[in-house]
Amino acid sequence: MKLKDQFRFVRQNMKKNRTRVFMTILATAMGCAFLIVLASVGFGLQKSVVKEITERRVITQIDVHGKESKDQGVYRPLNDKDVRIFEKIKDVKAVTRRKMLQQQSTYSIGNYQVGTQTFVANFPAEIKAGFELSEGRLPKEKNEVAVGYNFLLNLADKDAGDDLYDEKGQIKEAYLYKGELLGKEIELTIRQFKDGKQIEKTIPLKVVGISKKPTKEWAQDSSVFISDEMLTEIEKFTGTPKGYMLDANTKKVSDDLEVHKNAYDEVKIYAKNMEAVQSISDQLKEKNYATYSVVNELKEVNMVFMIAKAGLIFIGTIAILIASIGIYNTMTMAVTERAPDIGIMKAIGANPKTIKRIFLLESSYIGLIGALIGTIVSYGISYTVNFAIPLIIKQAFGQEMDLDLIFSDIPLVLPIICIVICYAVTIISGLRPAQRATKVDVLKAMRREV
Repeated sequence: MKLKDQFRFVRQNMKKNRTRVFMTILATAMGCAFLIVLASVGFGLQKSVVKEITERRVITQIDVHGKESKDQGVYRPLNDKDVRIFEKIKDVKAVTRRKMLQQQSTYSIGNYQVGTQTFVANFPAEIKAGFELSEGRLPKEKNEVAVGYNFLLNLADKDAGDDLYDEKGQIKEAYLYKGELLGKEIELTIRQFKDGKQIEKTIPLKVVGISKKPTKEWAQDSSVFISDEMLTEIEKFTGTPKGYMLDANTKKVSDDLEVHKNAYDEVKIYAKNMEAVQSISDQLKEKNYATYSVVNELKEVNMVFMIAKAGLIFIGTIAILIASIGIYNTMTMAVTERAPDIGIMKAIGANPKTIKRIFLLESSYIGLIGALIGTIVSYGISYTVNFAIPLIIKQAFGQEMDLDLIFSDIPLVLPIICIVICYAVTIISGLRPAQRATKVDVLKAMRREV
């Protein structure tokens, strides 16, 4: 019997018992849909978390926190020698390094002021890493500065007091500085304790550049970038490295801060592409540098979700195993009902392997049709879930979600896994009835005495 004839024979027999076959296919489809939708929750949440991580950080960025010294577990700050080592590593695009003014600096223009962080940056390296200005130019002179995009959005009336913020914690529009900032003179106030008393110094600075608006709303940048010469002037006034502010009872800084006064507070390496991040991180690790990148975080996240997805797929497989009971029952009934047909096939010389193949084809048919229907249904459920749950949450709690969560995501690999599992289960379910069909006695089958 040709394979084409075997398929035709299977379809004819399925039509004879279409109600029973339909219910078996329905059970299989429900099992497959359950597996895919259940596992899709793991895939969806993983996609949401990964998206959140990659959007909040530059994916090619590697933070270097220090180098392990001879004393195990003790890390020293990074200096120019380390930066030169980083720049020689293959596929490194840029190495940014910043020194931070070691006190909360206050900037004011007229009656408006803002407290923010102050940095000394290497602008050629910053530009290579992607630093851009929305207005103006980079600082060239000692008293010139560039400010972050959100600096102006935080420059508020210092007399506003408790009325400064609204209910959402935002500065009220009425108290914000409304004038131009570019080209204006702002005053930096620095402080230090001397002889138990706090003294202040005001330094006039000119704003010559404003950084580009961050691509994400949460990524606010109110930093101020001063020159290295200005930092030196501040150090002369404070008498401490990087303008470190002593307390009322301390007369000098620690020896550790004095030793590392020329070290950088923030060093970031930017790889040429994402594929190079892991290689660069591995090389830095070999040199005993403490590093952190998105790749490290993604590894941990993906490992957790891999375990979760495996568990969800396992639970979903149980539903398919339950559906396999229906397939086994259907195939057992098929063998009993078709005993005369089996007897005729054996009487005219049909090979037992052919008879076995016919029943395995039928069970496979049921399983694959059920898997395909279940896959189609699961995509519909997934779309409905992603559309409906945010609306339900909004109606129930009266507010929209802060995170852009994907509750269900079905990658191509998931239906493939489901179809493979379903096919394997249906073959196993139909194997015993198929073997029984090959052992049917011809004479008894002709008398319907199986």
